[in-house]
Amino acid sequence: MLQVDALNVAYGGIKALNGASLEVQEGEFVAIVGPNGAGKTTLFKTISGTVPALSGSVTFEGQDLLAVKPARRAHLGIAHVPEGRQVFSRLSVLENLEMGSYSDTSGGSWSSKLDRIYALFPVLAERQTQLAGTLSGGEQQMLAIGRGLASSPRLLLLDEPSMGLAPTVADQIFERIEEIHREDKVTVLLVEQRVAEALESCDRGYVLETGRVVMEGTHDTLMANDAVKAAYLGL
Repeated sequence: MLQVDALNVAYGGIKALNGASLEVQEGEFVAIVGPNGAGKTTLFKTISGTVPALSGSVTFEGQDLLAVKPARRAHLGIAHVPEGRQVFSRLSVLENLEMGSYSDTSGGSWSSKLDRIYALFPVLAERQTQLAGTLSGGEQQMLAIGRGLASSPRLLLLDEPSMGLAPTVADQIFERIEEIHREDKVTVLLVEQRVAEALESCDRGYVLETGRVVMEGTHDTLMANDAVKAAYLGL
């Protein structure tokens, strides 16, 4: 579904991604982990088109994504839930969800999609008329994910969904992400600082350090790797 090959991206002459390569097959749950500054968020921004690539390639379902204007990429079936949530604070919960529904892939009944989002995140139904900026951090993250789902994506990019959240709230978010993957059959690519939870949930994972993929493997392979356990799992 998604193929990234030898991707190079720089900010001000400093390489943020240095020949990074990875792939995501349809139906997979893939996690990308690594330290701060490793290039994880840059990777997502390049896929979405908000950061240009110096070289390399990104293809989505066989299409050259780097040749597609950023505004059109969401219409291909890619939903990016960014780091820091970035909800429309002066719009209501419902209006935020409606903003996510304007894509070419957003087929089906809006009412049925809204019902599904509210089933995943009941608090959004309770607060649908409330301004998004007045929600708690956890509620805003639920809203950001719901807004991404409103476009009926085939690929859901989730950038640090647990950032800044209490552990119990982060656990709830992870449970919903796993449910979205399992029950809604959405392909998931996750960047996450909570490495243990990310690797526990995924089918496969990549370790990104200083802009390079230094390790990849299945859930079992990475969880059993001594370097991963020492650096990221505290074992």
